Amino acid sequence: MHSNLKSIFARRSIREYKNREVPDNMIKDILEAGMAAPSAVTKDPWHFIVVRNKNMLGQIANGLPNGQMLRKAGVGVVVCGDMNKAHDSQESYMIQDCSAAIENILLAASMLGLGACWLGVHPRRERINHIRGLFSLHDNIVPVSVISIGWPNSIPQARTRYNEAAVHYEKW
Repeated sequence: MHSNLKSIFARRSIREYKNREVPDNMIKDILEAGMAAPSAVTKDPWHFIVVRNKNMLGQIANGLPNGQMLRKAGVGVVVCGDMNKAHDSQESYMIQDCSAAIENILLAASMLGLGACWLGVHPRRERINHIRGLFSLHDNIVPVSVISIGWPNSIPQARTRYNEAAVHYEKW
């Protein structure tokens, strides 16, 4: 693994957090990194709901079967896409743009010494409806994911998941 890429390989899904607050300036830095992501025709269709309230984090977790770590996270970020802002109002472009922002958020959190985990919401209708209900989202706003963020209880080793069988040169 090339040393300049270590930050990418060090990013891991972290599900256990210390009981410690994540400072506002770190959250702003993380969100700024998210908004530095590429976006189709620079439409930037993303919106971010920052949730610190433990009761609300628990309510979010109630609708995400794999999201129970939110209850102990320092902060949760609900990543939403605005269909009215997406390139050609296409759902696929909105999802791609939000996914790029999500990955930047995950990398930024890791690089700042925080742990984070991407929790899928879209395309599961029951999860979308759950998040829409909690935040009274308009029909054009699609909750794509929730990211739990906090100070990690432990930091796993950096690793690669490179698989030569998934690489094709010049043809399939």
